[in-house]
Amino acid sequence: MTKKSCYDITTFGEILIDFTWQGVNEEGQAVFAQNPGGAPANVAVAAAKLGARTAFLGKAGKDMHGEFLKEVLKKENVETDGMILDEKFFTTLAFVKTAENGERSFSFARKPGADTRIEKEEIHTVILDQTKIFHAGSLSLTDQPARDTTFYAVKRAKKNGSMISYDPNYRASLWKNEETAKEQMRSLIPYVDIMKISDEETELLTGKEKPEEAAEILFQKGVKIIAVTLGSEGAYLYCKEGGIQIPGFASRAVDTNGAGDSFWGGFLYCISKAGKSPEMFGIEELKEYVRFGNAVASLCVEKKGAIPAMPTLEEVEKKRHCSF
Repeated sequence: MTKKSCYDITTFGEILIDFTWQGVNEEGQAVFAQNPGGAPANVAVAAAKLGARTAFLGKAGKDMHGEFLKEVLKKENVETDGMILDEKFFTTLAFVKTAENGERSFSFARKPGADTRIEKEEIHTVILDQTKIFHAGSLSLTDQPARDTTFYAVKRAKKNGSMISYDPNYRASLWKNEETAKEQMRSLIPYVDIMKISDEETELLTGKEKPEEAAEILFQKGVKIIAVTLGSEGAYLYCKEGGIQIPGFASRAVDTNGAGDSFWGGFLYCISKAGKSPEMFGIEELKEYVRFGNAVASLCVEKKGAIPAMPTLEEVEKKRHCSF
């Protein structure tokens, strides 16, 4: 059994503003909408909307954006005692444009962003020490001191019996070069129990492009449960009993921002409710969790924004045509 904890899932890392492209106004000016974002924050909200008790650890600026982000998390019932607003740094901004084929391009204002400046002494250890699952991404590995703080938090959580979840969210413009990104993103793998990667990140993380080969390599490195997201095709699952692809749900996508985070929030919600250690899960059980996550993602992409689009448990159950 996993540890008894106050929190089902605690996430750590970046929280930022996604300015998503809305088109052009009558004067010919590009219009961007302010949306709360950042992969770890998205995961925390996705799971909270489903009924999990979640917390977020991280830093934003003590500015209009940081205040807005903290209020959003509070409204979504995410614990924010571990979210710091620092007047010395500005909240990171990401400008997001989505092409007709659904592919996104990003431009970041983060030099430095407040999320990169969190020190290990600022980690709210009362929350960290009382969580079933501790989830981190890779954007906190791009700069110091956030990189060292990430490792401090992961090691402390693992020592205290938390399950470690990792989603390496590759954004090329935030790294010095691809080799540095590979080195740093792979450095966290030895501590990880469960991991999500996209089909675009398999080669970066493992040197293998095919999801099946990439997942097997991650398993050999000690990761016990791996999910490779495949967009509208669903996800590839790998665990001690082998691998299988689980198809996605049909949806009318209007915005894919937050799709992977919503999937993982749904998957982690299921894991947290099972009350088992990661090596105890079998493939049949995990297939249902992936299917659940696919349903969450299919609903998320049907609305604009990431956090505002996260569905409730009732909506997911309706999508799956059964209770969970």
